[in-house]
Amino acid sequence: MTSLAERAVEVLTTADGRAKTALSRAHAAEWFAARAAGAPLPVGTASTPLHPSRPARPELLSPRDVPRRKPGSPAGRIALLHAVAHIELNAVDLHWDIISRFSHVPMPPGFYDDWVKAADEESKHFNLMCDCLEAAGSHYGALPAHAGMWRAAEDTKDDLLGRLAIVPMVLEARGLDVTPGMIGVFEKAGDDGAVAALRTIYAEEVGHVAYGSKWFHFLCGRENADPRDVFHDLVRKYFHGGLKPPFNDEKRAEAGIPPDFYWPLVEGAG
Repeated sequence: MTSLAERAVEVLTTADGRAKTALSRAHAAEWFAARAAGAPLPVGTASTPLHPSRPARPELLSPRDVPRRKPGSPAGRIALLHAVAHIELNAVDLHWDIISRFSHVPMPPGFYDDWVKAADEESKHFNLMCDCLEAAGSHYGALPAHAGMWRAAEDTKDDLLGRLAIVPMVLEARGLDVTPGMIGVFEKAGDDGAVAALRTIYAEEVGHVAYGSKWFHFLCGRENADPRDVFHDLVRKYFHGGLKPPFNDEKRAEAGIPPDFYWPLVEGAG
């Protein structure tokens, strides 16, 4: 029987975005079906690649070299959708990577339930963005994209607490801050399809941030460590640059991240 960790590596080593997300969703359905039947798949272990497989396009550029486009223009809105699609594809890999890379760490079954569910939802989000791009006459890979998005995974490849702090509790939490503004851009343009897709993403990303906070607190409790102090230390160690307001305090609180976690890390604070 193929283990969950081995299935995670199958996703990570599939290059095409649509194929990757189809495999991701199939593995998620199998995981939950087996759990419901009382015959859960083994978590197992696997050799996790340092980098996931990627399609030939988009061209990956340094963040400073990615062209800036005004979001109010049609080209700017396409660029915005493309950027979100790229983020979502990376998120699919990040969630399968945490399952496979850290499968040697003893964790309750709920840990795997949460990240399989998150990977499944990120797969749906990528496909929603691809559908929006295609409706606008474009496609994922048509524009260059940010090359630095996997850096957090590389930096925290040996540190589960660090991974939880940086990926869901910093990077995905940032999505809660900026997505309402993106929704407003497409509302103004009358693009109901993109608005509906982004609202789905916004609602479900709260859960992904909450998974990070939940398991971060779980591990801190197991080590009898103060979660806030540990979070501050890990963000200063692994995150390059301070956090930048404005923050969506309401949604961050809903996800289990109080203001005293992130405000002391604002660029220039302290």
